[in-house]
Amino acid sequence: MGTAGKTARGQDLRDWLAHMEAAGELLKVSGADREREIGGVVDIAMRKMGRQAVLFDKVPGYDPSFRVVANLFTSVKRIALTLGLPANTSEVELVRYWRDYMRNAPTLPPKQVNTGPLMENTFTGDDIDLLKIPTPRWHEGDGGYYIGTGGMVIMKDPDSGWINYGAYRIQVHDRRTASVMISKGKHGDILMRKYHDKGLPCPIAVVAGVHPGLFAVAGLEIPYGKNEYEAAGGLLGEQIRTVNGPVTGLPIPADAEIAFEGFVHKDDLIDEGPLGEWTGYFAGGRKREPAIRVETFWHRDNPVLTGAIPGVPPNDDTFYRGTARSGAVWHEVEAAGVPEVKGVWSHEAGGSRMWLTISIKQMYAGHSKQAGLIASQCHAGAYANRVVVVVDDDIDPANMNEVVWSICTRCDPRDDVQILNGCWSTTLDPMSYPPERQNMNSRMIIDACKPWNRMKDWPETVRNSADLESVVRAKFGDLLPPGW
Repeated sequence: MGTAGKTARGQDLRDWLAHMEAAGELLKVSGADREREIGGVVDIAMRKMGRQAVLFDKVPGYDPSFRVVANLFTSVKRIALTLGLPANTSEVELVRYWRDYMRNAPTLPPKQVNTGPLMENTFTGDDIDLLKIPTPRWHEGDGGYYIGTGGMVIMKDPDSGWINYGAYRIQVHDRRTASVMISKGKHGDILMRKYHDKGLPCPIAVVAGVHPGLFAVAGLEIPYGKNEYEAAGGLLGEQIRTVNGPVTGLPIPADAEIAFEGFVHKDDLIDEGPLGEWTGYFAGGRKREPAIRVETFWHRDNPVLTGAIPGVPPNDDTFYRGTARSGAVWHEVEAAGVPEVKGVWSHEAGGSRMWLTISIKQMYAGHSKQAGLIASQCHAGAYANRVVVVVDDDIDPANMNEVVWSICTRCDPRDDVQILNGCWSTTLDPMSYPPERQNMNSRMIIDACKPWNRMKDWPETVRNSADLESVVRAKFGDLLPPGW
């Protein structure tokens, strides 16, 4: 099926798995139980960038051909191959790729078809059984089994007909009941409230086994009103084939592995959670969340459940989001009129949301303050952010030693730190405001650039000159260890 240099674009998860196996990016584990062992292996696997995706089969107590794959994106190589980029693409090149993708926004409309592999097994009524899928308890402290972590939740605007899909957590409760948890202000929350305000049940479809490229788009900050299927088609280089759900009419990927559709009724709530989340805590506890009453359930022969597991960052949920969010923030800051942005990094230790560093070449007084404030409030940067640091263009925003050095030597807290209150957050943030102001937080903007009025007399940095650097590398490069 090819070599490590080939890419894994397309929309069939099985093609992706074959590419990853050929590239040495897939580890197979047989016999792990769903109660503790699958989650335990995944926790270990996702702690460090560069480890393989893990495919589990022969899960005890389940059809041995039913599989689970997780740790999807904890490898720059896997992310690059998924996007159709060379296997040796660097993190910085990934950020630039996402910046250009957001800037140019290539799109291809989805293509409706009558059938597809997903339809190989179709169940309605009493034949529906979500429990036949070996959904793991991903963390020991989870309050249930989350079938939706690395998938898609599909909804439709009742007024405009706009199709939206996002990445929201889905817990399975019994044969025909699941639940969905959507943070306030997310597109899915807005659409659901539209139906309920009209006195209508909200149609919903959940895809629990999907090509990672489609999942990646679900986790991006695609602007309100834009069709994620079109964005996914542009990302993967081909029209996404969809079939319409017979009950909801929602378009569902024809090549998906596992999916179900149904309705969410107003005030039909069910106990949900906790789930170990991307902040690294069991934040949010056990709450009442919207129930999904399932009316159609599909799966392919020998289906594969996809998991992108949140947990203590960095985790599988943060590695790909970091480069994608960095590129999106870069694009949105430039689109707001801020010039000379040289780089952005959304640090994985902050869940690729809470810490943003933006590098600029200062052009005028107030430039650095402007860049930091806009980065903290643009759509891609606003949700659950905690810290924004602005640095000069001689600082690599992805190098935390350089960023901390810049904060320590170029920032005067008296003048260069601003606190913004009442910003957009989530109950998953353990430091969000008390219950009466849930889903809000404060955040800090740190200007770690050289003071504008001291640029001319700022002391020189103690570092090799470009000339000395090239001489030393040319003469002694063969003796230096890799990465020096």
